[in-house]
Amino acid sequence: MGEDLKVIVFALGNEEYGIEVDKVRTIERMLPITRVPKTPAFIKGVINLRGVVVPVIDLRGRFGLPETEPTENSRIIIVAVNELEVGFIVDAANDVIDMNTDAIDSPPEVVGGIKAKYLRGVAKMGDDRLLIMLNLAEVLNRSEIIQIEGLED
Repeated sequence: MGEDLKVIVFALGNEEYGIEVDKVRTIERMLPITRVPKTPAFIKGVINLRGVVVPVIDLRGRFGLPETEPTENSRIIIVAVNELEVGFIVDAANDVIDMNTDAIDSPPEVVGGIKAKYLRGVAKMGDDRLLIMLNLAEVLNRSEIIQIEGLED
C-alpha cells in the first residue's frame, strides 16, 4: 500500500503540476529579480529572500513553454533540492492536497523525449483531473545545479 503525501498544486498554462510539500520551503509573491549574465535563458536571476540569495528559474522556459509576463497570480515557489534552495516561477499556486502514492502512475510512454525525464508521474485526481508530478532532481540536473551554485557565491 502506498504512503500518504501532501502536495502543492501549481499551474503552468492550462496544466496542473504537483510538488511534495516537504520539498517546498515557502511560496512567495513575485519579487524583484536581479538578472545574472551568462546563465541559460530559463534562469531568470536571483532574489534576496530575507537576506538569502536564491536563484530563480522560470518553469515555463525550463519546460519549453512560451514565457509570459508575470501576473497578479504568479508565484515563486522556493524548493530545496540537495541542500540547494531554488525558486520556481509559476503561473499560480492553487492548492495543497492530500494524495496517496498509489494514485501516481508512471509518465506515459507517449510523452517520451526530453520532457518525460522531468516527470515523476501523473496522478489521477477524480474522473477528469490529472496532476503532473515533478521530479525535482531532474528539473535541476547536475550540470545546472553546479551553475546555480555558482550564482550563490
